[in-house]
Amino acid sequence: MKRKGLAILVILVLTLGLAGCGNNGSENIQETDEIVVKVGLVGEMTEMWVPVQENLESENIRIELVKFADYTLPNQALADGEIDLNAFQHVAFLNNEIELKGFDLVPIGNTLLSALNVYSSNVDSIDDIKVGDKIAIPNDLTNGGRALKVLETAGLISVDPAAGYTPELKDIKDNPLEIEFIEVEASNLPALLPDVAAAVINGNHAHDYGLIPAEDAIFAESIDSLEEDNPYINIIVARAEDKDKETYLKVVEAYNKENVGKVIIETFGGLYIPAWFE
Repeated sequence: MKRKGLAILVILVLTLGLAGCGNNGSENIQETDEIVVKVGLVGEMTEMWVPVQENLESENIRIELVKFADYTLPNQALADGEIDLNAFQHVAFLNNEIELKGFDLVPIGNTLLSALNVYSSNVDSIDDIKVGDKIAIPNDLTNGGRALKVLETAGLISVDPAAGYTPELKDIKDNPLEIEFIEVEASNLPALLPDVAAAVINGNHAHDYGLIPAEDAIFAESIDSLEEDNPYINIIVARAEDKDKETYLKVVEAYNKENVGKVIIETFGGLYIPAWFE
C-alpha cells in the first residue's frame, strides 16, 4: 500500500507540473530548461565570451567558464568529462597532446590567433641581445618549438628545417650568440622577465601580466595568413563523440559572430586576431 501511495503521489506531482505548463507543456519545459556548457580556458582572457553569451541567450544556452592554471590540464579535464569544451590551444598543441596522451578530442571551430612575442625588461631591442644572454621560452613542446621559430625569424638562431613547426633545443643548428635557453611553464614566463635578457611569452599570459605588444614587445611574431592549415590557429575542442552535438556547434556559431570579433580587436589591440574573419 505504501508503494502504491507513493506511486500515486509521483503521478500527481508530474500531472500538476504538466498542467501548470498549459496545453504545450512538454514543449514549454524544453524552452525554459537552460543548457549549461562548461568551457575550459587558461588565463584571464574572457572578454570575448561576453558577446558569445549574448549571442546564445535566445538558445537558452549558458556558458560556464572553467579556468585552469596551465596548459597541461584542460584536455585531460575534457577527456574525463569534467568540462564540455575547451578553448585555450592551437592546432599544433592539440595534435601533440593527442599523440602523447591518446586523447580522443577534435577541433570543432576556430577562435583566434594569439601572437607569441619576445618581451624584455632589460633590453630595448632584439638587436641588443648579446653573447651568453639567457632567453626564457615555454617548456611545452609546441609552444617551446614555436618560440624557437620566432627567435629564428628574429635572426638569433637557426633550427633544423626537418623539425617542422615544433623544433626542440636539440634541433638548433646555429646559435652564434651562445644563448642559454631557460625552459619554464608558460604562465611563469612574465615573472621571469627581470632575471633574463628576454622571454618569449604567449599572448594570454602577456595580457594577464599587463604587457602591450605595441609598447613592450622587442620582437613581434608575424602571421602572414589565416589559412585553415595554420597550426597556430586557436580552436574550440570537443570530445570526438560530441563533435556534431548541436548545442556545441551553436557555441562555435555564437563565437564566430562580428560582435565577438569586434571585442577581440578593440580589447586586445592586435594581440589577438579573429581567426574566422574574411
